[in-house]
Amino acid sequence: MPKRKLVPDVVREQEVISFKPDDMVGAAVKAMAERRVGAVLVMEGDGLKGIFTERDLVTRVVAQDLDPKTTALGQVMTAGPDTLPPDAMAIEALDLMRKHNYRHLPVLRDGAVVGIVSIRDLYAAVHAQLEQEIKERDSFIFGQDYSIGA
Repeated sequence: MPKRKLVPDVVREQEVISFKPDDMVGAAVKAMAERRVGAVLVMEGDGLKGIFTERDLVTRVVAQDLDPKTTALGQVMTAGPDTLPPDAMAIEALDLMRKHNYRHLPVLRDGAVVGIVSIRDLYAAVHAQLEQEIKERDSFIFGQDYSIGA
């Protein structure tokens, strides 16, 4: 993966969805479904307390027969998640995700949340970079005006 920074190369203009630890799981899941995201942050004031993901929903709520309408996020979130700063390289995020087997990583600047990077975001960045490298390679090998019909 090229030397891309998390912000702005991977995470751009993101509206972070957050809830309080005493908010119910059902409300978070509804917001996740509406926004089509796989994770929300759990915050107290401006401080990050945890992250709640689709995997948390499956393993800590559904598999434990807990009621999403009466279960607080603070009970089932991943507390104190790993984070990276905005100037961290995308490869660092990918390495952390692979090493610890998670798919979402909060991005913080001086303790303040900037966004969440997902494995899908990283895949999109890699895909775009590979396409660019192929175009550059073809241009180098065949010249700027190369086409099959020429």
